[in-house]
This record gives sequence, structure tokens and C-alpha cells, in this order.
Amino acid sequence: MTEKSLPADLDLLKTLSEDLTSWLTAKALPVWSNAGADAERGECFEAIDLASLTPVAAQRRARIVPRQIYSFLEGARLGWHGPAAELAGGIHSWFVKHYLTSDGYYAAAVDLDNAVSDPAFDLYNQAFALFGFAQIAASLPSRRAMATEQATNLLKCLIENYRHPEAGFREDNPDRTPLCSNPHMHLFEACLAWEAISDDPAWATLSDEIAELALTRFIDPVSGGLREFFDLNWEPMPGEKGRVMEPGHQFEWAWLLARWGQSRSDAGALVAARRLYDIGWTYGIDETRGTAFMSLNDDFTVRDPIARLWGQTEWIKAAIALAQISAGPERDAYLADIPDAVQALKIYFKGVPDGLWRDKLRPDGTFVDEPATASSFYHIVCAISELDRFVKTL
Repeated sequence: MTEKSLPADLDLLKTLSEDLTSWLTAKALPVWSNAGADAERGECFEAIDLASLTPVAAQRRARIVPRQIYSFLEGARLGWHGPAAELAGGIHSWFVKHYLTSDGYYAAAVDLDNAVSDPAFDLYNQAFALFGFAQIAASLPSRRAMATEQATNLLKCLIENYRHPEAGFREDNPDRTPLCSNPHMHLFEACLAWEAISDDPAWATLSDEIAELALTRFIDPVSGGLREFFDLNWEPMPGEKGRVMEPGHQFEWAWLLARWGQSRSDAGALVAARRLYDIGWTYGIDETRGTAFMSLNDDFTVRDPIARLWGQTEWIKAAIALAQISAGPERDAYLADIPDAVQALKIYFKGVPDGLWRDKLRPDGTFVDEPATASSFYHIVCAISELDRFVKTL
């Protein structure tokens, strides 16, 4: 199909993609590469103050560092002409130097003087470390061997020290609960990233294990909804905590399971992905604000009506992923959702300096007054990247 013959809705998707990519490359990346990072020291910061456009003086959590590596490198792929390789390389060296503990995992945070301020083990942070190393290995040839070794060492540490006897991984203390689906989701994402660039079968093996864990444990067999918190036997956590389901994670798991299901020709994963999307879309979108709620209960009633920015990006990614594996009216329905999801994301860009955003939208339509968080950048860049790739196939 030629560009001129595209139906109007596909033309709209192209325009939305071009607008978002331009916002990213011309506005967001210049701000975050300057105020959000220190290129000379090879460091990045937790947040940017909306009034002064300066970095917030706060400890830097481990989870933001690989996310920023990804954001700069993927930004370059999308057309940003800034110093992506230099920034990513410097931040990579800084991360390993200051966050890697003698026990082989990455500490939770360092302070502004690069002293470890939170030495705790968090599986979520290790997942993002693996993801960040994959980005380095894929984009910076001179660092590929180094990043591969670092990822292999970290995976070995996790397997030797944090393996759950059934599947997946536990937290620091063998008896510590809850066990969580969210860090496994990002481990899944990291494994898929490594699969794309590595011949090491360990990554595909772990991808398959996490997918199976999601399909058999994380996802409720009756409702099809994905839970957040579990006991030591991978059963839903007792009480209210075990009831939590997040619309954003229904979308994010749908995106990942659609990708994995396609690669493995697993029809069950694709069915599960469609059901997750259906739950997120049917019960997780506030009709008044047009945005995804923070969380639901397991009966799909609203639990937390705050709407976080990241949930909107996952809605975009899931709609794209399911459109790609669908045909006819079903595909048209997913395509029609993408502009709605993009509009939901753009709400967070309004009323702030160019290239920055708000994060928490209250039920009354006002935002929590706080700095622009670096942790959101990865979500935004990933959604823009997925849309860019998709429209180039139309």
C-alpha cells in the first residue's frame, strides 16, 4: 500500500508518530541530556525541577540509570543528533563502578557523592541492569564484550542466590513476601532484548520460564487478569494486597506476551495477551479523563484512581502489539485505540516546560505538584519507538 492510498486513520497514526518523535528529539532529549545528566562526570539525575530546570538534589536510584542509557541510545536511533554514545558509555561505566556490590548485585541507590545510600537488593533493579547492558551491547560495539560479561555475571548471581524453587526469583530474604510479578516483567523484557542480540541460550530459556510463570501463576485462571503480589508459593498474597491488578501492567504484559507468543508460535500466550488488553481497556480507563487508572481490585473495581503517566505509554504499546497480530475488524479496533492512548499521554506534557512532564493525574483533573521524574523517560521513549517502528510498516 502506498503512502497516498493509506486510509485516514493510518495517516493519523503517521502524524501522531512524527509529532511525538519530533517532541522527543527536539525538546525532551536536549533537556535530559543537559539538565538531567552530567556528561563530564558520566552521571544522570533522578528528576528535573519544573521551575528552575535544574536537577533535583536527591539520591539516584539504580532503576533510573539503565533506563536513561536506553533513552539516549534509542533517541539516537529515532534521529536525535546529540552525544548519545558518549552519554550512554559514561553512565554505563559510572553505574558499574558505584552500584555494583561485592555480592554481585547492584545496590538500590547512590547519593550525590556516589556513596551507596541504599545497599538493598531489589530484583526490579537487577532486571533493569540486565536491560541496560543489553542496550549497551546492541549499540556500542566497543563495549559489547564488557556489557555481555556484566550481564552474564549478574544472571549467574541471581540464579545462584535468588532462585525460587518453583520458577522465577525471590526477594533478598528467602522468607520475605510479597513476591512480585512486576520485576519478573522487566526480567522478561531484558531477556527478550538479549535474545535479539545474543546466541546464549540462557536468555531464551529464562524468557520461556517467565512467560510460563505469568501464564500459570500471575494471571488469574478465571478472570484472565494479572495480579501483582504473591506468597512464597506463587499463590495470590492473602488479604487486600493479593487483589491488586494494575491496568498499566495488564497492557505491559499484553505487549510482552504478544511479542513472545509470536516468536514461539504460542497461541495461548496470544489469547492471554488479548484478554489482558481487554481488561485494561474495559475496566482500567477513566471515561472522564481518558487515562488509565493506577490500580483495580480483582473484581475490576477501581482501587486507586490516580492516573500515572507510565500507564498511558503501556496502553500505546499494547494496542500496537495486538494490532500487529490481528486482522479485519479486530485489527481496526486496536488501531482506533492508539490515537486515544497517545492523547492520554500528551495530557502529561501540557503546562510544563518543553521536554518535561507531569506524572500523577488526580481524579479531579489536577496534577500532583512535583519535579519531572527521570523514571518516566524510558516509558515515553519506548512508546514513541514502538509507534515509530509500527507506522514504518504501514
